[in-house]
Amino acid sequence: MDDLWFYVLLLAAEVLGTIGGFGSSLFVMPLAGHFMAFEQALGITALFHVFSNTVKILLFRIGSDKSLVLRLGVPAVVGVVIGALLTGVLGGVWLRVTLGVVLVLIAIWMLVMPDVLIRPTTRNAVVGGGVSGFLAGLVGTGGAVRGVVLAAFGLEKAAFVATSAWIDLGVDLGRAVIYGGQGYFNSTVLVYLPALAILSILGTWIGKKALAYIPERQFKRIVLILVLVVGLQTLWAAWFT
Repeated sequence: MDDLWFYVLLLAAEVLGTIGGFGSSLFVMPLAGHFMAFEQALGITALFHVFSNTVKILLFRIGSDKSLVLRLGVPAVVGVVIGALLTGVLGGVWLRVTLGVVLVLIAIWMLVMPDVLIRPTTRNAVVGGGVSGFLAGLVGTGGAVRGVVLAAFGLEKAAFVATSAWIDLGVDLGRAVIYGGQGYFNSTVLVYLPALAILSILGTWIGKKALAYIPERQFKRIVLILVLVVGLQTLWAAWFT
């Protein structure tokens, strides 16, 4: 029964992440943390995202911005390696607290300032990529930061998703190598591989179809409120359980 709920939640996370443009890790990482140790949750989030972003690249393959893939992607991979290495130093409780704080701050920031504008410069692309990668490696999610930076460049929706997916794939492969070296891919994680592949395909496909019918701005607000709730719950669980 626990596995069934986990699969349902992973599917929902992928659909929400695809439509909202934030990436599913905003939900997958904290949700996985309820079913397994934090280190294994990091591992399963990375593997799920490898499948998810491969599917997005295939479904949204037209229109990715190769220049942005390089300007955000290279610093993001460097950042994710640093963040992933730090997970072997910091304790699980502190990583959970950090994850909760990151989720809450991102949700409040984007709810209070939904029209925040970042100048579309190479410097901002490099810094934003590095920060998003570092957070992805350290606490499993950094897509929202990257999404804000990408939004500054005015990409069309399909190009936005495709560009983000290419960057995220590099990030996920980078952290997967580090997590694997640190032993995060044990039998608890690997048993889920077939389900991760199926759910990533199904969730991304549903999300892509839904994009044509759901008002993006209102939907993003709903997703961010959910992120805020998940972040607060993650903080509560880290301190009191």
